[in-house]
This record gives sequence, structure tokens and C-alpha cells, in this order.
Amino acid sequence: MMKPCPCGSGRPYAQCCEPYITGAALPPTAEALMRSRYSAYAEHAVDYIIETCLDQGKEKIDYKSTKDWSEKSVWLGLSILSAEKGGPADTEGTVEFEAVYEREGLRDVHHEQARFKKREGRWFYDDGHVAPRTVVRSSPKVGRNDPCPCGSGKKYKFCCGR
Repeated sequence: MMKPCPCGSGRPYAQCCEPYITGAALPPTAEALMRSRYSAYAEHAVDYIIETCLDQGKEKIDYKSTKDWSEKSVWLGLSILSAEKGGPADTEGTVEFEAVYEREGLRDVHHEQARFKKREGRWFYDDGHVAPRTVVRSSPKVGRNDPCPCGSGKKYKFCCGR
């Protein structure tokens, strides 16, 4: 059985993002580059992530922290929300996406509107705007005089609320 591509295309990895990550082929669209960059995080191919950034963005990348994020995360899925331009004949494109991952037991969603540029026939990640997230409390707020949720039997203000 062939390994499915992490990008969620439904195709085998060897026939989807792997040829881009290994350098055997170039992604034909901005979305294909976006998908391959996600797969590179899932496959811990940090060099590919850096190589596919425009030159001015490369100096902003901390290799070690990018490698740690890649390796210490469990990559759960990619959703392409929209793609504007970025086709084979274009020189610029935008892809809005959500990458879902889990790290240290906490599930998170990276929501970004990424901009891509084509230089000398090759697509590169230019920059992106990370969408702000609203944190929604899953349980009611603990009052100062309520019993502490840790189970100590003390009031919250005298226990974990300090």
C-alpha cells in the first residue's frame, strides 16, 4: 500500500508532494507549492521549507526552531480555504489555508493567508498573514470563591487562583 500524501490531496505521497520535496519536479502552481510545504513540515524536510522561500524571507527563518516545530508536532491535516491566481501562467498568487497539528498534547490550527511569487519559472513563498484566533473557553469560568477545579477542596482564590 502506498503512503498517502500528508497534504490531503488523496494521492500517494510518491506521486504528489514527494517529487517537489526531493527536487525531481517543480510545483506548477502556488497551491501545489503550499501543499508541498505542508508535506515538508509533516515529513521534517526543513531544507525544502527554507529553499522555497524568497531570499529576503530566508534570513528570518530560525532553522532549529523550525526543525523542532516540524519534528515535535503531529501533523493532522491541511485545508485549502481559497486560492487566488497562482496558476501556471501567473507570477503571483495567494493561498488561504489551515494547517492542523498537535504539539505537546495541545491541538492547534495555523490559519494563514500566504502570498507566493514566481521567479524564473519557479514558485516561492513570499510572506503570509496569520489570522488572529479567538480563544473560546470550553468550561464555565471559575469564580474566586468557587471550589478549586484541581480537587484540593480549597477555594480557588487560595489554591490555583493565586
